[in-house]
Amino acid sequence: MATKRKSAARRGKKKSEARIMPAWLRTILAVCIIAVFSAGFYWFFIRPYAYRWKPCYGQKGYGVCMPCDYEVHGIDISHYQGSIDWVQLTTNKTTKFPIHFVFMKATEGGDHADDTFPFNFDQAHRYGFIRGAYHFFSPKTDPLKQADFFIRTVQLIPGDLPPVLDVETIGKSTPHDLRIAVKTWLDRIESHYGVKPILYTSYKFKNRYLSDSVFNTYPYWIAHYYVDSVKYEGPWHFWQHTDVGNVPGIREEVDLNVFNGSLEQLRALTLQK
Repeated sequence: MATKRKSAARRGKKKSEARIMPAWLRTILAVCIIAVFSAGFYWFFIRPYAYRWKPCYGQKGYGVCMPCDYEVHGIDISHYQGSIDWVQLTTNKTTKFPIHFVFMKATEGGDHADDTFPFNFDQAHRYGFIRGAYHFFSPKTDPLKQADFFIRTVQLIPGDLPPVLDVETIGKSTPHDLRIAVKTWLDRIESHYGVKPILYTSYKFKNRYLSDSVFNTYPYWIAHYYVDSVKYEGPWHFWQHTDVGNVPGIREEVDLNVFNGSLEQLRALTLQK
């Protein structure tokens, strides 16, 4: 029995020794794991925002590096910006990067109105900004219901920018169904206001879901952050180049935009008499 126990102990010892990983192999595995996690962290959390930390070779304004070669600047706002000091905001018209236009969120889905819209829309007109209103599109809600809700909420006058459709999510819709719903909203709005609406969406979303040529007939407002220039190859009218601007008169960070043209061309885009 003693011999059998010794033999079993020797076998157990050999198995235990066989299971021990060599130190050099453990080191290699640890390095590989660290490298994989570091690469993933950079790819998902650092790379998309790396442009924020690049040296600014142009001119800085509103806390960010401003795009070069654009003379017409603007912002877009919603209730997220809180209470706005419109008198102070007006002083930005005389700065190096004067603010000429302001887009405001008016509606979302079929029944959600931005509670700051009526006051801000009125103040923008009072203080001489070229103003515009946008609707945040919900793929799960009837597009005609959404369009009619926007129409009831937003009364445009000559000098205002065309209505804007903000499309950012596909929800549970198929790309085909999304395109039909978006076109339905655009058609209803164009029929009512007598002007082609502006289509707002990101560079990637436009290429992935709204690349149909039918949408290229609408003025395009592109959201494309942390890049030196617009990469979109087609025509575009507005470029939302950052979401972290700091503008006097607004306490919260705000989206900054440029218009791809002159101030006269921007006015020509507005509703006419």
